Amino acid sequence: MPEGHTLRRLADEIGQAFGGRAVRVSSPTGRFAADAATLDGQRLVGADSAGKHLFVEFPADRFLHIHLGLIGKFDVLPGPAPAPVGVVRLRLEANGPAPAYADLRGATQCDLVTLARRDTVLAGLGPDPLRKEADPDLAWRRISRSHRPIGDLLLDQGVLAGVGNVYRAEVLFRGRLHPLRPGRTLRAGQWRAIWDDLVELMAEGVRTGRIDTVRPEHTPDAMGRPPRKDDHGGEVYVYRRTGQPCLVCRTAVRTAVLKERNIFWCSRCQRPYRPRALQ
Repeated sequence: MPEGHTLRRLADEIGQAFGGRAVRVSSPTGRFAADAATLDGQRLVGADSAGKHLFVEFPADRFLHIHLGLIGKFDVLPGPAPAPVGVVRLRLEANGPAPAYADLRGATQCDLVTLARRDTVLAGLGPDPLRKEADPDLAWRRISRSHRPIGDLLLDQGVLAGVGNVYRAEVLFRGRLHPLRPGRTLRAGQWRAIWDDLVELMAEGVRTGRIDTVRPEHTPDAMGRPPRKDDHGGEVYVYRRTGQPCLVCRTAVRTAVLKERNIFWCSRCQRPYRPRALQ
């Protein structure tokens, strides 16, 4: 599933391509035809993201609310729009001196909503590390009182918005925290380090369009190793590296299932939490 940096990058691309311009709005598959007709020819005000949600704004406080889900894509491309290819649920087009178009495929959600509905969605989300006004203490209050594993809490969009399986695995490795450690056992400084790490890593993801989490001393060039080959791209420590040696200590990376999602960790760098009374 696309993580928060993908949606932030997409919002920026839509704003740059269509912001302030009159756009043609259509639904080649017909699944969004009625709402598309109400927006067709209107000025696109701008686009914004919150966590894994995308909001494209039109006049009169109307918003396209899009959630890409597991396989959704919203491709923004320059040039006049060709005939639609495949299952295109929504198409945006802008003509004139800088023609552009955008095709939405495979999304789990594409709705025309009011400002009130958008605000309701936002109210249900935890703080987003990519939003300047985000308050990490809101997430900390939930985490510090919870018996749930931190690996579960980081994927709860009501606790923390925008983090997916890749960033979850990587920030826990970088913080030397086992994914099954109960949230209430974390110290405030450990949570703040996770938050600051997410802010930095996700902003870099927006800039590059990929997830890179390894420190300079663990890059392919620094270690003399081949670059990672994976559909998700980017250099990572543990995500989808089951059985491969940890880049720090050479211990084999492990995996298990937590709430129907795979977790990845190094058993040496991320030791299980033990209360002091048992140590």
